[in-house]
Amino acid sequence: MSRGFSLADRVVLVTGASRGLGWAIAEAMAAAGGHVVLNGRDRATLEARAETLRGRGHAASVAPFDVTDEAAVARGVHGVVVAHGGIDALVANAGINHRAPVENFALADWRRVVDTNLTGAFTVARAAAAAMIERGHGRIVMMGSIMGRAPRPTIAAYAAAKGGVAALTRALAVELGPRGITCNAIAPGYVVTDMTADLADDADFDAWLTARTPLGRWGRAEEIASAAVFLASDAGAYINGHVLVVDGGLTAGI
Repeated sequence: MSRGFSLADRVVLVTGASRGLGWAIAEAMAAAGGHVVLNGRDRATLEARAETLRGRGHAASVAPFDVTDEAAVARGVHGVVVAHGGIDALVANAGINHRAPVENFALADWRRVVDTNLTGAFTVARAAAAAMIERGHGRIVMMGSIMGRAPRPTIAAYAAAKGGVAALTRALAVELGPRGITCNAIAPGYVVTDMTADLADDADFDAWLTARTPLGRWGRAEEIASAAVFLASDAGAYINGHVLVVDGGLTAGI
């Protein structure tokens, strides 16, 4: 591996790391040499994932906390800093979705989605940034979505939250850049995960997507993970405030 893409001796905190894109990102960060700290809400699941990485010869540990709990975020990030001496990179990946027609979209569901996808990203980034500022270096990678700029029906909260993530990314880039910290986001297109399983199983939607996407297929989780490694590594050192769309060209024609 090129030295620029190496994460050797780097501590990388990945939220929502027990499954889906978060797990793929954790695997890629570990393969790049990073010490991956896996976050999620269920300690047992995280420990099993960490053991899988350690079984491959990688460095991994866990930091269970709920990104929607401000106090738990502060304690969890502080614990990572104390245990490992700091945080070199954060991937704020934790996210959920809820589908409902706007006229039936309950405010409680709106708040749950926005609190997890946007406010949760902010609170974790705020806590990690404080530790990074002390060292004068850091990488923050947010998880956005093409739904933030090209939404489909019934996901108003998700689209709004992901649009907010893009704006938050630029705001943090401007504020933290002078302190040696970059902030970027990845906006995945349609990737096969448990969150999109119902769409992947829909023959009509699958036909529409593969016909509409210039590369003619769904994305793979490891392709999003590779982009995260790039943005967290020295290879991406001069990229700041950017939303990297990884969608096979789906939105290029919009």
